[in-house]
Amino acid sequence: MPSLPPARHLLRAKDLADARFADSLTVGDLARAAGLSPAHFSREFRATFGESPHSYLLTRRLERAAALLRNTDRSVADVCMSVGLSSVGSFTTSFTRLYGKSPTAYRASFPPASAWAVVPACVARAYGRPQNRTFREDTG
Repeated sequence: MPSLPPARHLLRAKDLADARFADSLTVGDLARAAGLSPAHFSREFRATFGESPHSYLLTRRLERAAALLRNTDRSVADVCMSVGLSSVGSFTTSFTRLYGKSPTAYRASFPPASAWAVVPACVARAYGRPQNRTFREDTG
């Protein structure tokens, strides 16, 4: 049986990073998914994809954080933790380096998340109706 080219194994690790970016993945975990030693995996990953596995994973996390900052009202600390990072200071530094703005400034450059929240017409009508009252109750 012919062996698979190294890029195929690397794609398995890349898919793991894409799917489980919020988990506490390490380069060792990604290397195990590729079936390589961590050092060999790091060299092959960089040669194939042009960036280190750690950098790739961090970029995926920051992309997801940017989406959460644009589309939710969650705090910056909550966004940081939900994408798998543990230090708000490091998150802010990395985010600013990638996007050119702090997470708070990035969020401020987009409409608030409440502008995206659409209340269905049936809900608006149901809660907009007057309560069940009769005219007799209104007269005292």
